[in-house]
Amino acid sequence: MTGFEPRPQPPETLPPGARFRVERFLGAAAMAAICAITLANVLVRYLTDISFAFTEELSVFLLVFLTFVGAGRAFLDGNQMAITYFVERLPRRWRRRLLMVSLALSALMLALLAGYGVRMAWDDYALEVTSPGLGWPQWLYTVWLPLLSLLVLARIAQGFVHLWRRRDP
Repeated sequence: MTGFEPRPQPPETLPPGARFRVERFLGAAAMAAICAITLANVLVRYLTDISFAFTEELSVFLLVFLTFVGAGRAFLDGNQMAITYFVERLPRRWRRRLLMVSLALSALMLALLAGYGVRMAWDDYALEVTSPGLGWPQWLYTVWLPLLSLLVLARIAQGFVHLWRRRDP
């Protein structure tokens, strides 16, 4: 058991994978934007020997965005990272309890990240910090940290509720 088992999907009238999931859409959009930015940078550099160095700022933001969206999706599906060597050797009842503790600790970490992210975004806004590459207000980037932390926190809560309702020891 690597986490809570992925939930069996209800029978659908749509083909498999056709259901809209917000994480799937946001992840695909971020990946497409990263690819487009990188392709444009490579083409311009190849054709003109000029580099769009400022695009690194957007690419890094999109990669962080993609990481949080992927983490939310992983917690939703029960596919979060887990170290299972010792856990798999425990009785099933203890595995479930340990998983609930690990989800609670993950939730605590994301709640702290959201809290400190709010403070950081507020400081960036109040001090009018600008980004180094594009000169945009830095809070436009940092405001996403607490928002995406709350998205992942909501998915952890969904996984916790699912595990709690399962009731098999």
